[in-house]
Amino acid sequence: MACFVVPAVEAVVVTVAEKIVSKREESVVKTETSAEGAVETSHTGKVSFSRKLSWLKYMLWGGVLLLAFEHVWHGEVVPWFPFLTAMSSYENAMEMFKEMATVGVTMAVLTTVVWAGVCVVADAIVKRADKKAEDAVSEV
Repeated sequence: MACFVVPAVEAVVVTVAEKIVSKREESVVKTETSAEGAVETSHTGKVSFSRKLSWLKYMLWGGVLLLAFEHVWHGEVVPWFPFLTAMSSYENAMEMFKEMATVGVTMAVLTTVVWAGVCVVADAIVKRADKKAEDAVSEV
């Protein structure tokens, strides 16, 4: 009924966090190197945390949009107040909150766990590529 609300809340939080982390990373990476105002950026050989957060953001928003569409399709979300048909009675509202606490939280946690796995794999790939590049340079 409203299981997509929990991942939507997480998506909003992740979107805000990604913007904040991105601005912090930009301010740390950019350093003024001369009086003329030239800017030098450094590359650490890792995937930035803001980029990883953007992956989570896209995963969450994609799932939320798909689930919201499905709920609209089945008539569980309507364009008039209270927007969720389960809010029409106390019994339905309790069932909706139970679904949000079980299904919604499970979907949000599972998405975050899959994202963490993707981040670990991405870091391993980057590390392996850096090692191959170092080996190629040392052979020359």
